[in-house]
Amino acid sequence: MKKIPESKIKINFLIDDWLSYCIKIKDIQPRTIEAYRRDVKKFVKYLESFYGEETSKAQLSKVNLLTLRSWIANGKNKKLSNRSLLRELSSIKSFYNWLTIYEKIDNSKVANFSGPKLKRRLPRPLSVDNTATLIEHVKSQSKKSWLVARDVSILILLYGCGLRISEALELKYNSVPFSDTIKIKGKGRKERLIPVLPIAKESLKNYLEMCPYTFKPNDHLFVGLGGKKLNPKIIQNAVASARVSLGLPETATPHALRHSFATHLLSAGGDLRTIQELLGHKSLSSTQIYTGVDQERLMAVFKKSHPRGRKL
Repeated sequence: MKKIPESKIKINFLIDDWLSYCIKIKDIQPRTIEAYRRDVKKFVKYLESFYGEETSKAQLSKVNLLTLRSWIANGKNKKLSNRSLLRELSSIKSFYNWLTIYEKIDNSKVANFSGPKLKRRLPRPLSVDNTATLIEHVKSQSKKSWLVARDVSILILLYGCGLRISEALELKYNSVPFSDTIKIKGKGRKERLIPVLPIAKESLKNYLEMCPYTFKPNDHLFVGLGGKKLNPKIIQNAVASARVSLGLPETATPHALRHSFATHLLSAGGDLRTIQELLGHKSLSSTQIYTGVDQERLMAVFKKSHPRGRKL
């Protein structure tokens, strides 16, 4: 059996200790932990090929701009997008932050490395009419009535409350009956209160009355055929099917309903600070991107409606 180098064992221990810290102290979600593990191990493997030797603590400390730029170039050669590279860089920086605090490996080159530039994409919301049409089409699915009621209830929560699909599927039975607000735990375990529309309460009540399963307080509210927590792919597929039938663009996804929630609120006069709180954005700059969507829509209407619009 091939012996594993001691340096590699030590690096793996470091990674495990860091991830344990992320779970116990920072309360990071399991999916993010797996992404962290994958990204950092991939980076360590790259360092081995770059330096031509097994990665050690000393090697981690000497990573410099040349190393990082070479790593970026390697990723681009493998057709990784800037977005993917920035996500991996975020994992690497988190690891190095921990190394600085707990292992005294201080590497400012990694901490200050900004990575590739990212062209910010505007969200692609649905129009008010297309949102209503999409939900109505899902109502006409040819499957068991309780499953249709479940899908509709989820979509109304996404659009009516601006939830991420993961947030909707994390709701527990002890959160019903909904009052005028619901408490949502979003990214980074950040909690926010969101007003609940009467139509959302009604659709949820309809689903629970039809659902053949009984629930304990801590059970997930939305379940699949086997009575277990619903897989988000089920809702994604239902929307994809409706999208094809209605001739909507590929950007018409469950997450587009969250974009639609924000954009329609902004169009109706909602202020950015309130929308930021409702969406659970940490930074106002994340919410400000919706002003670009609204301006784009206004310009399209202007050019279409103004007598000289086509010549502008």
